[in-house]
Amino acid sequence: MRILIAEDDLASRKFLFKFLSAYGECDLVVDGVETLDAFLMAMKDGNPYDLICLDIMMPKVDGVKVLKYIRDLESQQGFLPEKRSKIIMTTALAETQFVQNAFDIGCDAYAAKPIDTQKLIDVLKKLELIP
Repeated sequence: MRILIAEDDLASRKFLFKFLSAYGECDLVVDGVETLDAFLMAMKDGNPYDLICLDIMMPKVDGVKVLKYIRDLESQQGFLPEKRSKIIMTTALAETQFVQNAFDIGCDAYAAKPIDTQKLIDVLKKLELIP
C-alpha cells in the first residue's frame, strides 16, 4: 500500500510514519503545496496513493482545499469511486463544521488527535485497506 502522510506537526508526522510503515510505503510532506505536488507526481507516474492522511490545518494550503483539489482531479481523470485514494482527515480541532465540510467534499474518514491507534486500525479495516 502507498501512503502519503501530510502533517505539519513533527510529533504527529513521526507517530503516523512509525505506525503506518507497518502497512506500506510512506511518503512524508509538511504542507498543502507539498501534498499536491506528491499527489500529482504519483498520478503522473501511474502509481497513485492508496491512503492519504491529511491534516486539516496546514501551512500554505489547508487540508480541506487540498482534499477538494484531489477529489476534483480524480473526477476529471475519470477515477471510479472505488479507485480513488482513501483520505483520512486528521485534526486536533473539535470543530464539527470543519469535519462535516471535509466529509461533504469527499474524505473517507476522520481521526482526532491525539490519534488512537486502535481506532485508526478499525478505520483502515473499514476502508478495506488492511485485512
